[in-house]
Amino acid sequence: MTCAATSEGHCTQTPQPYVWTGKPLGEARSAPGSFYTSQAIFDAEMAHIHLKNWIFIGRADQVAEPNTYLAVDTVGGPVLLTRDQHGELHAFANYCRHRGAQLAEGAGRRQRLVCPYHAWSFGLDGSLLRAPGMEEVPHFDHAKESLIPIRMEQWAGNVFINYDESAPGLMAHMGNFPDLFATHRVEDMRWVFGVEIQAACNWKMLLENAMESYHTATVHARTVGAQTSVTFQGEDNWAAIQVQSTMTTAVLDKSAPAPFPQIEGLDEQARKGTYFTLLYPTIQFVFAQDCMWWLAVRPVSPERSVLSVGGCFPKEYVEMPNFQELAQPYFTRWEAVAREDAGILERQQKGVSSVLFKPGLLSPRDDVVHTMGEWVRQRIGIAAYNEPF
Repeated sequence: MTCAATSEGHCTQTPQPYVWTGKPLGEARSAPGSFYTSQAIFDAEMAHIHLKNWIFIGRADQVAEPNTYLAVDTVGGPVLLTRDQHGELHAFANYCRHRGAQLAEGAGRRQRLVCPYHAWSFGLDGSLLRAPGMEEVPHFDHAKESLIPIRMEQWAGNVFINYDESAPGLMAHMGNFPDLFATHRVEDMRWVFGVEIQAACNWKMLLENAMESYHTATVHARTVGAQTSVTFQGEDNWAAIQVQSTMTTAVLDKSAPAPFPQIEGLDEQARKGTYFTLLYPTIQFVFAQDCMWWLAVRPVSPERSVLSVGGCFPKEYVEMPNFQELAQPYFTRWEAVAREDAGILERQQKGVSSVLFKPGLLSPRDDVVHTMGEWVRQRIGIAAYNEPF
């Protein structure tokens, strides 16, 4: 990878037609069917990957005001992202300290969170405020019954949690990932859209799919259509491709000018197209010339996942009086294309479940699929997967 400082101080990286790790093109094959269907593989991924790495849970501006909260489901259980009365952001396990009932769902604004089971109440800072009926319990100490905090860090307004206290920090995990998108000014964007899609497929399929443009001419023939892309080398914990188009790929109608202008100050490479990225293990940020959206995957079982799609725009666009009207084509595109992808991946899941499935040769446009498979394979600690695919 070529990386050189520019006058603006950020890092530029030179893309290549494709990048291979492990077996070379012509020898590399797709992963065995068990990679997507085995409960043992899934359990190893949970233990060695998902519970040891950073998990994206949303944007800080989704809880922008004091006494607001956002409930999120994660591989480690339900989580509460809160902003307390003093404006401080927190992440807690979303259960009551009495007998474990989930405290809150969805998002909202409250001065306290009241358990729907026995009415224990907690402040948005996690402190136990009231525990009715516990007055007669000897040595009951409110201070010791606060909500359980979860390790949390932010990058550019994007909030991550980690269930492993010994894992490297978020910025160490990301490496030079933020440098590629510095001129998009993600920290100044605002969240405006979100949808969750149930998908009857393995979590890796959803992530692999968005990191190759090979499928778009067929799966998305009536929406985004055929696309071409280049690949960025990335580092240990991230990969990226860029779909080449001087117009935003975040809308379907290419016959008219884009509803929003390009973000002011984009560098030369950013103006050439849309970055589709993979920050391991389960979050993809997509950076177009006028917006950013994400595809975050929550593994549920070997053959079931939840895909969360969210979207952001620069603050100045969101403040336009006709923003909702202008943004609707983006919302339509984000959900429609995600559902098309989920549909084809459910068919892929059925196919790899065949007892006769044999891995096929990969194409040059499957380079990041290959890279991701190797990243996972090297971390699950299963002897049968010691050799590259």
